[in-house]
Amino acid sequence: MSRTTSFVRVVIAYVVALGVAAAWLWLGPDTGHLWLDTLVADLWATLVIFGFSRRYSNSSMYDAYWSVIPPVLLVYWWVAGDVGIGAVHCWVIAVVVAVWAIRLTANWAIGWPGLHHEDWRYGLLKERAGGAAFIVDLFAIHVIPTIQVFLGMVPVYIAVTHSDSTIGWLTALAAVVGVAAISLEYVADAQLRRFAAHRRPGSVLDTGVWSWSRHPNYFGECSFWVAMALFGIAASPSDWWWSLVGVVVMLAMFLGASIPMMEQRSLSRRPGYSDVVDRVSRFVPRPPRRARPPHATERIPG
Repeated sequence: MSRTTSFVRVVIAYVVALGVAAAWLWLGPDTGHLWLDTLVADLWATLVIFGFSRRYSNSSMYDAYWSVIPPVLLVYWWVAGDVGIGAVHCWVIAVVVAVWAIRLTANWAIGWPGLHHEDWRYGLLKERAGGAAFIVDLFAIHVIPTIQVFLGMVPVYIAVTHSDSTIGWLTALAAVVGVAAISLEYVADAQLRRFAAHRRPGSVLDTGVWSWSRHPNYFGECSFWVAMALFGIAASPSDWWWSLVGVVVMLAMFLGASIPMMEQRSLSRRPGYSDVVDRVSRFVPRPPRRARPPHATERIPG
């Protein structure tokens, strides 16, 4: 299957998924809670993508869902709420989310070879699951990430449906954090692409922003969700704990699953990566430690 054909089929899958979600919101039962209606619609759309993933035996069909759905949720909540089109803080949030979504989706599209390729982590999870591979595919790869992103968007829901005045300086701070996070992700991904295009077998990336953090793209992604939490707190300080749930969930996923999987793979495939581990911060960027001398040995007392 060609790359172009793969993209066409992905687009069809997402159009069908959004159509099913829209049909549910229009024809389905009204729970009386806007957030719950959209969560159910979001899960219906996820099940559609899951169906396409099984049809093509490729769970990477879901990859773009992470960045495609948040802008849709934001627009629907804003239109369905009573804040009004003139709310400045909503426009600020919309711009930050749109830039993030466009950049992340474009980065996926640039690097995705097509439906003949599946993210190695998905294959590993399903292989480890054995007879429960279907369940792992459905929940670990599709449903749970959808819920995680939805929780990350809860503060956006609070902000774009909150009609009272917001804390202006905190909204501005959230925008700065969001733009900085997106910029870090952009630089990290660009440097990674350049490295991948010319790397030698076993070589490791430890220059640029990758010399300050072993996973600067993940740090940037988590920082983006911190910005979303700040937007929610700025709109409704009393709901601060709701706004922070998504950040906690995101950190748990990246620090507890994604990063350990990447670290284990790099250590097994690249002998020089252990030196990077010694020098470069795991997650939060900071100046690298000084490299050890090539043949340095510890001095034994006495």
